[in-house]
Amino acid sequence: MGWQADRGGTALRRVSFERRDLRADDIAVCVDYCGVCHTDLHSIHAYRDNGGAPLVPGHEFTGVVTDIGRDVTRFAVGDAVAVGNIVDSCGACAMCLKGQENFCHEFPTLTYGGTDRHDGTTTLGAYSREYVVRDGFAHPLPAGLDPAAAAPLLCAGVTVWEPLRALGVGPGSRVAVVGLGGLGHLAVKFAVALGADTTVISRSADKAEDARRFGAADLVVSTDQERMAAVKERFDVVIDTIAVPHDLAPYLKLVALDGTLSQVGYLGPVTVEGLDLLIGRKKLSSAGSGGRPETAAMLEFCAEHGVTADIELVPSARVNEALDRLGRNDVRYRFVLDMADLV
Repeated sequence: MGWQADRGGTALRRVSFERRDLRADDIAVCVDYCGVCHTDLHSIHAYRDNGGAPLVPGHEFTGVVTDIGRDVTRFAVGDAVAVGNIVDSCGACAMCLKGQENFCHEFPTLTYGGTDRHDGTTTLGAYSREYVVRDGFAHPLPAGLDPAAAAPLLCAGVTVWEPLRALGVGPGSRVAVVGLGGLGHLAVKFAVALGADTTVISRSADKAEDARRFGAADLVVSTDQERMAAVKERFDVVIDTIAVPHDLAPYLKLVALDGTLSQVGYLGPVTVEGLDLLIGRKKLSSAGSGGRPETAAMLEFCAEHGVTADIELVPSARVNEALDRLGRNDVRYRFVLDMADLV
């Protein structure tokens, strides 16, 4: 059972469908919790407008192993696991060999809307009660992590974790996180846990209390020109999580000498003035999802430091309500679906 997009509109409807038989290196997972990502909303809208293969969203989930293929040794029935938005890759290109399956040159197989590398079928996501996945793309869920609050780590979490790690954030680093939403609140938690002096840049002054609760030293309202001028060239790393088209210039001004603005929210076309990069030798970068080694490292770090998402847990039957509210940014800070009502 699962929730599938309806060609007639944006609502999802409950349907019954079959998962593939287990291959030798597969595990079957009873999905307990699945996060609701903005990508899900975009995919549903695209399906409504363009049609295509059946769409069952959901790509950040936790659950319990219910069966294993004959060659599986990493997992046993009853193990708690976590799965993200990539469920296969070529395994042979330069990126895969570096543990960056998210950048696979043949394009990774996505958890939903992807193409199975064996039989060519379209993958169906984890807004469902069961998922079948290659064991190498599932991760043990560390003991002590709340499985519901851990689910968003597998997409939102690793998306901000990888650039923070790649840019060497640690004690003494000065980090600004632009936008305090699903991605942004986890970026703040990670930066603080890594030891960085962390500031939130937000349109909303009313998020100042949450920013402090997550460990940020300050919140700067992005429309306050005086406050923005006061933090000019202050930050070694700026993580931009804004998910819609926007001007990068105000945020590049915050980057210190040889610092980096990493854009992880909006991945469409951008325009940048060369001088905004030239003055201060500033760098503009991006990141998306995460490879298997860093995903595993992130989960262990989260267990050690008690980092999980702030979530609103709802029964999966309320998925359409959750999607509607997500479209209005009415969530603090990630919806997670409880799949127990799918029987």
